[in-house]
Amino acid sequence: MLDYDEQAARYDSTRGGTPRARAAAEAVLRLVPRTARSLLDIGCGTGSVTELIARGRPGLRVAGADASLGMARLAHERTGAVVLADVRHLPLAAGTVDAVSAVWLLHLLRGGGVVEEVMGEAARVLRPGGVFVATVDKDAGHDVGSDIDAVLAPLLRPGPADAAELVIGYADRFGMQPAGETVFTGHGQGRTPRRVARAALRGDYASRLSLPGRAGERLAAELTALPDPDRARDDPEFRLMAFRVRP
Repeated sequence: MLDYDEQAARYDSTRGGTPRARAAAEAVLRLVPRTARSLLDIGCGTGSVTELIARGRPGLRVAGADASLGMARLAHERTGAVVLADVRHLPLAAGTVDAVSAVWLLHLLRGGGVVEEVMGEAARVLRPGGVFVATVDKDAGHDVGSDIDAVLAPLLRPGPADAAELVIGYADRFGMQPAGETVFTGHGQGRTPRRVARAALRGDYASRLSLPGRAGERLAAELTALPDPDRARDDPEFRLMAFRVRP
């Protein structure tokens, strides 16, 4: 699993930078009602998306929350409104925000019941009629039908934590109903075989791939043997869903 404190300083530059963040922020705002006056971005990371959500809709009070001190520090520099917190236990009273966003978060929460906990906490802090907006099926979004995907397919962990059907079920359990969805491009995230090989050896794909023993080394060798190992394949497309708290 990534050490997000250690990764914070170079995180954005290795993941598409501003174009990627802007596409995500614009997608979030497509699903947040114009009547919303406050939004909490949980698992906000460096705050790159959080900042652009705020810029994209003047008058919307936007804050972030993240459990990584390194990430939260960067996000605070960007937005000035970030809390260091486990997003399963937000330091907010019930029914106090109009929207909660979770971009590229749920897929990382593979511990039993963690996604459910996070969504329950989002529902708790939302006002009646408020919306929870989250990326789902992130691993599927990365599958662009490339040779890299063919190599990774046998190693993917079953049952992604952010599978849409699971998220829809959790939402219903906490009194939230589907309220729209959209897609956006992960600009600059088209993968190269060599970059994926390095990431696999570092353990960056621990939430996605099962690599026991020396499987990581074998995977890296297979990837770097692909044609044009430094050529980026197509950018992924990510799915974003919104759920409204029943009045």
